[in-house]
Amino acid sequence: MAYKATGRLHKVFDTEQKSASFQAREFVIEVADGKFPQMVKFQLTQDKCSLIDDYSEGEEISVDFDLRGREWNEKYFTNLNAWRIARADAQDGAQGSSADASPSAAPAAVTADFDDDIPF
Repeated sequence: MAYKATGRLHKVFDTEQKSASFQAREFVIEVADGKFPQMVKFQLTQDKCSLIDDYSEGEEISVDFDLRGREWNEKYFTNLNAWRIARADAQDGAQGSSADASPSAAPAAVTADFDDDIPF
């Protein structure tokens, strides 16, 4: 499942070597959500760990990610596995010609590639 989130880069953590053959790096973005912004943590793995190197805390970025979940010892874990990062203004320029986009309309903070047909 591919998703996209846009927000201000809040914190970047160091790469951690989890095992001899696996490394991961986390970062947090602040996503506007009405009155209370949300701090959302993402994970980069393996060769993707360096994707965040070109960005500074405070920058507006757009993150493409997959939603991943697993069970371990009857506990459930969810990861937001990032695979592409771009500056938010570069992303806005690419979609600026959209007919339904207006300068005053704020883009959705998180979107999915599917239609959600749940009635609530």
